[in-house]
Amino acid sequence: MPEPRAYYSDRGLSAAYYDLLTGMDATLAGDVELYASLAPAGGGVLDLGAGTGRVAFALAERGYSVVGIEPAPAMLAQALAKRSALPADVAARVDLRRGDMTALKLERAFDVVVCAFFGLAHLPAGAAWANAFEGMARHLAPGGRVAVHLPLRARLAELPQVDPRRPVLRVPADAGATLELFVRSRSFREAIGRFDQVLEYRVTDARGSQRRSLERQTYYVGDAEAVASRFGLSPDRPPVALGDAGEVHVFRKT
Repeated sequence: MPEPRAYYSDRGLSAAYYDLLTGMDATLAGDVELYASLAPAGGGVLDLGAGTGRVAFALAERGYSVVGIEPAPAMLAQALAKRSALPADVAARVDLRRGDMTALKLERAFDVVVCAFFGLAHLPAGAAWANAFEGMARHLAPGGRVAVHLPLRARLAELPQVDPRRPVLRVPADAGATLELFVRSRSFREAIGRFDQVLEYRVTDARGSQRRSLERQTYYVGDAEAVASRFGLSPDRPPVALGDAGEVHVFRKT
């Protein structure tokens, strides 16, 4: 098997079909409403790992001012293109920037910091999580809240091996194409809380031509509460379940 690309890389297909697959993901149902409920009307929100702007734009449509930080150029490019098509008043409330959530230097405070759809879990649950939570706390107004969506350890550990020759998903894509998703390998290292799977994206267009991309998806799990507490962030409520795959951990700056 050839060496997989990084997930959301410029030459891969995971970024190109992110909106299609995320729009089908029932485990995200209700997350925007939860994030919106944490900020005062018209408040400021920092969206870390903003991706293609799903959360940022939805919050801006509700009247919030949002700064979105995204490290992957392929994802940020889509977000910028989508912003240009928004109504002018909504687009004006969204500031999109390329950046790293472990090295935030924005020189302002927000009412809420959001890290949606397992964004933090892409980082090792050690120094990188500490740097991320330190930056969240430093950019949070007194009494403000942080909301971090993380995968469930038990769910990752129990995901079964699947036949790599059979697609786990086959859906219509753009312009008459078909997208198939294959799981080529899958593993969970309990000692370090690391889940890895190699996915193959295969897109077949209406003429039968194919594009393929082999990509490695990695998630880390850890004790978010222990890390957050080091930076003055206390649990605001019990973790909020989203579907059966993850929970949103909400912290308040004390």
